[in-house]
Amino acid sequence: MKKLLVLLLLFTVTFTYSQNDDDKLQLEKIYKTSLTNGKSYEWLDYLSNQIGGRLSGSYNAEKAVQYTKSQLDSLGLDRVWLQPVMVPKWVRGIKEYAYIESSPGKTNQVNICALGGSVATPEGGLKAEVIEVKGIDDLATIGKEKIEGKIVFYNRPMQPELIHTFEAYGNCVDQRYAGAMEAAKYGAVGVIVRSMNLRLDDLPHTGSMSYGETPENKRIPAAAISTNDAELLSGMLALDKSLKFYFSQKCKVYPDVQSYNVIGEIKGNEYPNEIITVGGHLDSWDLGDGSHDDGAGCVQSMDVLRLLKETGYKPKRTIRVVLFMNEENGLRGGKKYAEEAKGKGENHVFALESDSGGFTPRGFSFDCDEANFNKILQWKSLFEPYLIHYFEKGYSGADIGPLKDTGLVLAGLRPDSQRYFDHHHASNDTFEHVNKRELELGAATMASLVYLIDKYGTLLPKKVKG
Repeated sequence: MKKLLVLLLLFTVTFTYSQNDDDKLQLEKIYKTSLTNGKSYEWLDYLSNQIGGRLSGSYNAEKAVQYTKSQLDSLGLDRVWLQPVMVPKWVRGIKEYAYIESSPGKTNQVNICALGGSVATPEGGLKAEVIEVKGIDDLATIGKEKIEGKIVFYNRPMQPELIHTFEAYGNCVDQRYAGAMEAAKYGAVGVIVRSMNLRLDDLPHTGSMSYGETPENKRIPAAAISTNDAELLSGMLALDKSLKFYFSQKCKVYPDVQSYNVIGEIKGNEYPNEIITVGGHLDSWDLGDGSHDDGAGCVQSMDVLRLLKETGYKPKRTIRVVLFMNEENGLRGGKKYAEEAKGKGENHVFALESDSGGFTPRGFSFDCDEANFNKILQWKSLFEPYLIHYFEKGYSGADIGPLKDTGLVLAGLRPDSQRYFDHHHASNDTFEHVNKRELELGAATMASLVYLIDKYGTLLPKKVKG
């Protein structure tokens, strides 16, 4: 009996080591292949420089759909298809123009851009006095009497002391999203919002905004102003509260149009009905070419499937790449994908999203229960040779969020975010600001996690009822 126990113990130790050694070798192959024969940078080059900004409902967005589908077709996947989805169509129009008027004829031109979904200013533009606030809550304190007929200037900066820059973003983005809707209730005629940017520069940053249930004839124009010009406006208001602000924008909302999510998959050879999804959003804003947000996430996700094929790995579960349409101003693609998945009774067990830029990967955040999180933590040491160390519970991603109530494990790639908001939704979100090696490291990091999830599975995934 004693000999048998010793043999069993030796077998267990050998088996465990063998599995870990196999995993180590597979990760080495994935990283080597990505860094020496990656496709993500080449794909992003075309997406950014040959197509450009891919605003939802635009011609460029449709070109991106066709291009990425053709590239997935070339990979020899088991299936590639387009999933129709109706999306909003908002057009910016000619470049916006704005100035601060300190006295008749004395003006300072400033940099603005319309917020996505905003209405246009009246013909000839809009000029009014300005009232500065630090947030939406200030409106009630100031009152309608002092706000009516004026332009509300939201000037709450992102908090520089917060190391997690997405936390700083989350703490002030409400003024961009709901600022116009709330200011209109107090009789404001327009809204100017400080750009969501941690540094001081001359670039206005756009982003989505909502009017909620505000009637169309009560909707007021909303624009972002660069951080440098927000500082200038605030300083001038401190000296003269009677100065005026002028801005003109020609944006327009059109009826919804049809677009597509782009989807490709490799069928699992043991558990084909268990689905692992990896993706990013194909649409972008129109000021730059959307390289970081989220061209990088799309090409990394595409390369996950190619890297697994290239290294000879045969998935147990079905691995699916989804390039979601309309994350930026509606989340229609993510909602449509989840809706159809539930309707078909698909059993998603894991979903990974990359939507934080193509910077150096640091790790992942996971939205899951403790049992699955603790299981994933056992693999953390495999990533340490690649300087991947961040494994925390937290937010995963907007497009995979609608899948959450199906009981699967959600994860988000977490690159270094310190420079992300320098480019986010601005005209400098362009290809030259993406580092090839950093992008390829991110693709390899994603592929490695997908490999481990596929090999070992998740704990007690709940099946979706059709």
